[in-house]
Amino acid sequence: MSYVVLGATQGIGQALARLVSSRGDALFLLGRNLESLALCAQDLEARSGHPVAGTALCDLRDPDGFSSALDQAQAALGGLEAVIVTAGVFHVQDVLEDDPALVQDLLTIDFTNTVLFCEEVRRRLLAAGGGTLCVFSSVAGDRGRKPVILYGAAKAGLAHYLEGLDHKFRSHGLVTVCVKPGFVKTGMTAALKPPPFAGEPEVVARGVLRAIDAGKPLVYVPGIWRQVMWVIRRLPRFVMRRIGF
Repeated sequence: MSYVVLGATQGIGQALARLVSSRGDALFLLGRNLESLALCAQDLEARSGHPVAGTALCDLRDPDGFSSALDQAQAALGGLEAVIVTAGVFHVQDVLEDDPALVQDLLTIDFTNTVLFCEEVRRRLLAAGGGTLCVFSSVAGDRGRKPVILYGAAKAGLAHYLEGLDHKFRSHGLVTVCVKPGFVKTGMTAALKPPPFAGEPEVVARGVLRAIDAGKPLVYVPGIWRQVMWVIRRLPRFVMRRIGF
């Protein structure tokens, strides 16, 4: 199996890349910093003993670069089989409410440009007869909640898009895997107090890779978040207005 990973230089993406590399799958890395990509590739090769097929610049702030990055990945791997998208941004709600430019940046990266990247991948995978597209949404998109109004809105839109792809194109060979992580201890969340059920990147990555291997359309990681969000989605609005979750 060959994988293209956008966002492999840190957090869950890095943990996923290490798992994929350790089992000998071909791997091509995409990211917005070439130096970080090179260091990540060296680390993966040292850990696994398997070479990384290549790296290429791909910044979710710059959709004009998507096609070139995927061209390079496709050429290095001899085609596309699976693409994993973990890249994105997060800011707390209170900060976003005071910074319209930051809001625009978050919504553009986490929804609009992620969808544009996925559309580029979708076209290529379908043209080749199918493949796997695994994209990280979030439990924040399951219900409108005070602490994640804007971030959650972007992730809700992304999850709906991925579900639509699954409904329309699964029969054509496109396997879409939507990942909904709960709170995971990464650099993105380092400044926040971990809630109960907080996950570790390595454990979460193993759950995601199992879902990819099985072709599951939706996976909550850590798994407890499926039950947590089942309850949250069913709370009445008057309760949601009173609680801070």
